[in-house]
Amino acid sequence: MTEQRKNGLPVRRLGTQGLEAGAIGLGTMGMTMAYGAADEAGGIATIQRARELGVTLFDTAELYGGGTGSNERLLGRAVAGFRDEIVIATKFGFDMSDPTGATLDSRPAHIREVTENSLRYLDTDRIDVLYQHRVDPAVPVEDVAGTVGELIAEGKVRFLGLSEAGPDVLRRAHAVHPVSVLQTEYSVFERAVEVDVLPVVRELGIGFVPYSPLGRGFLTGAVRPAAEYPADDMRSWDDRWQPGNYEKNLAAVRALTELAGGKGIAVTQLALAWLLAQGEDIVPIPGTRSPERLAENVGAAQVTLTDADLARIQEILPHGGAGSRYPEAIMPSW
Repeated sequence: MTEQRKNGLPVRRLGTQGLEAGAIGLGTMGMTMAYGAADEAGGIATIQRARELGVTLFDTAELYGGGTGSNERLLGRAVAGFRDEIVIATKFGFDMSDPTGATLDSRPAHIREVTENSLRYLDTDRIDVLYQHRVDPAVPVEDVAGTVGELIAEGKVRFLGLSEAGPDVLRRAHAVHPVSVLQTEYSVFERAVEVDVLPVVRELGIGFVPYSPLGRGFLTGAVRPAAEYPADDMRSWDDRWQPGNYEKNLAAVRALTELAGGKGIAVTQLALAWLLAQGEDIVPIPGTRSPERLAENVGAAQVTLTDADLARIQEILPHGGAGSRYPEAIMPSW
């Protein structure tokens, strides 16, 4: 941490190229996709409240707008009054003409096309962090890093990020242009990055941004079995919500909730504080549509976990939650 904001939210360094952000960021994906119908007014209100609470990192992507720019436009409208005070991160890497949303495209010309679209949708003159959303096996990551490096030299982008990249890809990209930040799923429920990704991130001096830090909502306490969610809600097919896994994960959440209650905090705060305790180079980006939930999430930055707390969390979830985080067909490959 490099300073303390007046409202109490600490600032953390991400990487070694000068990127800094409040210790808790905000993911905006759920405002337009994956968790039911969009609520633009609610999304804007939540984003603006986040800034009041000291949040400075706001995460969006081309994908979250289904190729229409809806998520980036929403974020751009919400932050227009304080654009220069925050960090906007967006992503490229999909062929949005594919209705399944599964085709990757990180060709240099496509990166430039998406970047220009994002600049227009966000109504800004630069993107602070430009991520490759998923590694594209058809395009060498050296070409990706080189293209983003050119955009940085042109002043259209400030920092290069990768998402769901493994150690080899990180090393290859970083050798062409410094990678400032890696974004990958990480939470008490999902621990795979601890084995070989976090060590390389730290070796190379790259910051880490965990997405889905609350287990895609499993830790919010308002969960139901998969069959009770509509088809446009990813929890209807997420393996963690399926019979067998659901019951195991629910039992873990109840144990974590008991631990949190003993400390006088919410279980979501416990989970976010656990992530922050994994290193000062970590800034999680929980997503929410609720200003009340947002304030609770930001409050996690003030929670201190003891060694006994951390040991109990490890005892409850020694290897993470039950169930795969993605279906095999779309599981990111490191």
